[in-house]
Amino acid sequence: MIYDVADLRIGMENRFGWTDRFCEKWLSEDQSSPADFTVGVTPEALGRERQAAEERGERYSDGYIENICLYREICLRLPRYDRFLLHGAVVGCDGEGYAFLGRSGAGKTTHTGLWLKYFDGTRILNGDKPILSFSDGRMYAHGTPWMGKEGRGEKGKLPLKALCFVEQAKENSIVRLTAGQAAERIFTQLLLPTEEESAAKTLELADKLVTLTDAWLLRCDVSREAAKISYDALTGKKAKE
Repeated sequence: MIYDVADLRIGMENRFGWTDRFCEKWLSEDQSSPADFTVGVTPEALGRERQAAEERGERYSDGYIENICLYREICLRLPRYDRFLLHGAVVGCDGEGYAFLGRSGAGKTTHTGLWLKYFDGTRILNGDKPILSFSDGRMYAHGTPWMGKEGRGEKGKLPLKALCFVEQAKENSIVRLTAGQAAERIFTQLLLPTEEESAAKTLELADKLVTLTDAWLLRCDVSREAAKISYDALTGKKAKE
């Protein structure tokens, strides 16, 4: 089947129905025109992924494991199309996208929830694994079916206005990062292909990302004040009291 993901037509050759259900909203109405590319999962790759999960003490269905493998294969192809995977949550607000990034447990999911709670018109474009693309001189964030365990997200895309790296702290503060400082932090949030050409293209796109997009470091708790200082800085507007 062919799916419309990040303005690409992507064919997925899956054997299990799990992916059909998971990606249903992204299913292309046009199943006759050629796909930009097609991915599949070999039995060997499925077995390796299953074994790795079991070694971590995790057990999943074959359909779930196949779906993980499919998305990895998609993301490894993306750099050829000026796109790449970013680990983070993207919030949409007034037609712009804001990416919240950080290590697992840093609080980005909680903080994006505060934006939804306190600021009208905000929504989650993707809660965990958005795809970024470069066109017309700027970066765009795309919603994908792969949204993280909370399942927060939707189909669509937004111009990316800012990056916000989140760290837990007892006192709230936010500072602007230079492109170099943002670059030091961004690479832990990328899937870097092993294939040389695709890896080089991913690094080129990441450089465009930190050069063209405002970046901030937010140290925060889980209060409305924390949400307000990030909103004011990232959007350039004052949040309503």
